[in-house]
Amino acid sequence: MPRVALLVIQGSDQGQRFEFIQDEVTIGRGVANDVRLHDTESSRRHAILRWGDDEGWRVIDEGSSNGTFVNGALTRKRTLKDGDQLQIGRSILLCQFARRSHGAADRIQLMGPEHESADQSRIVSQAPRESSRSLVEETAARLTSATHGANLQLLYRISEEAVRPSGSLDEVLQHILDMTLSAVGADRGCMLVADSQTDRIEPRVVAYRHGADASERIPLSTSIVEHVIQGGVAVRTSDARHDRRFEEAPSVLQSGIREAMCVPMQGRYELMGVIYVDTTTPSNDALRFPGGSRFNEETLKLLMAIGRQSALAVETNRYQSALVQAERLAAVGQAIAMLSHHIKNILQGMKGGSHLIGMGLEEENDTLIRKGWNILERNQDRIFNLVMDMLTFGKERRPLLERGLINDTVTDVLDLIQKRAEDRQIQIHRQLGDHLPEMLFDREGIHRAVLNIVLNAIDALDGQADAKIEVLTSYEERNDRARIEVLDNGPGIDPVEMPKVFNLFESSKGAAGTGLGLAASQKIMKEHGGEITVESRPSSGARFLLSWPARREEINSLETATMSRGASSALGEPPAPGY
Repeated sequence: MPRVALLVIQGSDQGQRFEFIQDEVTIGRGVANDVRLHDTESSRRHAILRWGDDEGWRVIDEGSSNGTFVNGALTRKRTLKDGDQLQIGRSILLCQFARRSHGAADRIQLMGPEHESADQSRIVSQAPRESSRSLVEETAARLTSATHGANLQLLYRISEEAVRPSGSLDEVLQHILDMTLSAVGADRGCMLVADSQTDRIEPRVVAYRHGADASERIPLSTSIVEHVIQGGVAVRTSDARHDRRFEEAPSVLQSGIREAMCVPMQGRYELMGVIYVDTTTPSNDALRFPGGSRFNEETLKLLMAIGRQSALAVETNRYQSALVQAERLAAVGQAIAMLSHHIKNILQGMKGGSHLIGMGLEEENDTLIRKGWNILERNQDRIFNLVMDMLTFGKERRPLLERGLINDTVTDVLDLIQKRAEDRQIQIHRQLGDHLPEMLFDREGIHRAVLNIVLNAIDALDGQADAKIEVLTSYEERNDRARIEVLDNGPGIDPVEMPKVFNLFESSKGAAGTGLGLAASQKIMKEHGGEITVESRPSSGARFLLSWPARREEINSLETATMSRGASSALGEPPAPGY
């Protein structure tokens, strides 16, 4: 079965990766799609990817409202290539199609001294390493030649490939090698790349010209590779005209000519590996080339320039990987430090509560026991909320959309925190919209998001006289959006802090805040295709608005389908399969 992966690189679902092993993939904002986007600009069933044995993967627009774009061009139906960017609404998806793996290490046969009888390659020309650096300038200066113009265009495409978003370094190198075979006229080739940990040069990718025997292993001379690595020079070899196996043949051209080129992948400061290409030319084809050779000095120089560009791609990839790894380690360290600090504070509170309970039991003092128990309960709630926020923010999840009433969810939240608000003498006013329709949302997720916002308001009002919180719900029919507003008359948010309100581990509460709650709530909204906006002025309170697509259209479609099945059953027709 064909394999496809779609990586969302822009939009509400940025960072999400969808992988399938099937010949048809549907994309849209409807719940029934294989790739469900939380993008209000996408149609319910926007487009479909379909596999064909002859054409490969194709994208077909399903009559969407805003159209389907491939690499920025509007299309109704188009064959896709690996690395194409698919735009659905405001979301951009990077297409990654798994190619048939040849297994680089298994497809290359290293020919050492023990293979002397089989390895009769001879170096017929070589070029110094400086040639790879100067070829681009040389080519640009000689654009009157069609060949050099094509070479410059190839190098431009390879440079573009090196900086294109991709899933892995292997994908980048594979694309470069495929273009290289076509450009130099080789039948097969491979790249050997130095391992970043051991510096050992190992087979990384292989490629075969269309029609070539991909099952045949590539005989690669270790003496040639070592010569290229140690000397940093590019070599062109031929074994046919100098192979003792053909000494008695009336014409070496009748037996076929095998040629090869091997060039260093020279980076800015060190060798990144080598590129090897070769060809076995049938006798009837060899006569078409000057001197019976496909490779010449120009192709050798071109391959050197490609080796240089490939090395820079490897260096860039390693730099980016190291940078990402450093950022991950820094983020992990920051997270551990922050969480350890908050957990320590919570445990200290629990220890104080336990001490009061112990004193109360010794003195048989119910007041002390009750006071200690209340402290334990409060800190138990704090650690529970901390863990839930960690789970919400730390795990990528798709919301479990169910039909429901947001008033029920908001009522559950307000009932849950009513006692805490009363203990702090905070009034909570509910203004829940009348006759709100059913909507599609993740009840647990929305419950968590609203709870965090209301708890944030309670903390902001702590100790304030005449403290008040208002919670409003509504449905915006024109835009099909659910809305929950939380307003308080607290001190407001400092304008300097406003841009950092939803940042992870950013809190204005000092030791009392974790910096997780609002970040987790915003993440939940993003998962629903919505967002949280905030308005505030110092000493004038704050207003948080949670808004997301209600998806009434999908509910209506389900209801229509249910009614249609019911009518069919009433007429004695069997129900549709799967219901």
